[in-house]
Amino acid sequence: MATEILMPALSPTMEEGTLAKWLKKEGDEVRSGDIIAEIETDKATMEFEAVDEGILGKILIAEGTAGVKVNTPIAVLVEEGESADAVSSAKVPEPQEPADEAAPAQGAPKEAPAPAPAAKAAEAKAARSEGERVFASPLARRIAKEKGIDLAAVKGSGPRGRIVKADVEGAQPSAAPAAKAEAAAPKAEAPAAAAAPVVSPAASAASVAKLFADRDYEEVTLDGMRKTIAARLSEAKQTIPHFYLRREVALDALMAFRADLNAKLESRGVKLSVNDFIIKACAVALQQMPNANAVWAGDRILRLKPSDVAVAVAIDGGLFTPVLRDAHQKSLSALSAEMKDLAARARTKKLAPHEYQGGSFAISNLGMFGVENFDAVINPPHGSILAVGAGIRKPVVGKDGAITTATMMSMTLSVDHRVIDGALGAEFLKAIVENLENPIAMLA
Repeated sequence: MATEILMPALSPTMEEGTLAKWLKKEGDEVRSGDIIAEIETDKATMEFEAVDEGILGKILIAEGTAGVKVNTPIAVLVEEGESADAVSSAKVPEPQEPADEAAPAQGAPKEAPAPAPAAKAAEAKAARSEGERVFASPLARRIAKEKGIDLAAVKGSGPRGRIVKADVEGAQPSAAPAAKAEAAAPKAEAPAAAAAPVVSPAASAASVAKLFADRDYEEVTLDGMRKTIAARLSEAKQTIPHFYLRREVALDALMAFRADLNAKLESRGVKLSVNDFIIKACAVALQQMPNANAVWAGDRILRLKPSDVAVAVAIDGGLFTPVLRDAHQKSLSALSAEMKDLAARARTKKLAPHEYQGGSFAISNLGMFGVENFDAVINPPHGSILAVGAGIRKPVVGKDGAITTATMMSMTLSVDHRVIDGALGAEFLKAIVENLENPIAMLA
């Protein structure tokens, strides 16, 4: 029996992607776990792993095709001995499966809306008792594991009843079909919030273009990454009550300590940057001020125990924020090596989703571009983000009252007022400053 291979959702924010490259060709044998294609998501180029087994009978989407929606058929598997000529007839009923599943949901209110999820689960379990194997996409399996969902109790909407991401999310009590549109949870709100800024009405685009009808311009089509950046930052500025705290930090002690360390680590090929010290200082400060190590979760605040620090990395056409997990427990040399690796793979879009998702706090450093100070936009659900400017030699009043010179660096902490109040934010920024001005004590 022919089986459709669908465009997978390789990250929680992915709605469409580019089929960058096929690693199998028509007629090749495919086993479960084989890497069959490379797919560009809104953030990275990722390998697509086969779930089913068979022969790749027909490729429906050519490599290089952009804007392929999640759950769109991209290829068809046939069984051994089955002719590829049967593919076209085999795939006719498949697209109707999601609509078929929606019918019971529409009919459910005739009885009672509430029991629908339970009835669905019982139906799925009963149907699956006939066969032991549970077919689910890798992303669906991961989400189910994280949420403790029994896949045997989930009814799949994919080909041959395969469980996909939407099915696992739909297994949550708050994600029943009738309640999905009304749910107030952040996960339900995010797609709706993201959709508004990205999909502009044609009339609006035409009216803007009309303003420049007599001027030469180049029209740039938004790729997945730019759409995601536009959606998330629009959401952030519209929904997060930002406030800003500014401090200067004296860098002379840190610069001298860094020079001494680098001289001693040169034989090991290690060279620490100022940014490495900033990451460490922030990670330690999150432990010193645990109430600031928090994220906004819609109707509650989540306070994290580890210091998971995200760092903005500029790439061609956008940016990534890879996360350094447990940064407070790592040495400066370990943080430096990990940051270099994450940044290098970010620039080639080779990061896995778990490497750029999460964290409670972020750092954006534009000091290397000569920017003295700026205000960064919080990346939801983070509670704050630190904007770091350039270190500049300037006259200052010393502790003895005499005028001297020092290397001063400006920092601005953007704070989500729903998560962190003014006094707590000030204490958190003070802890970061003290760690940077006393680097030896920070590492003790």
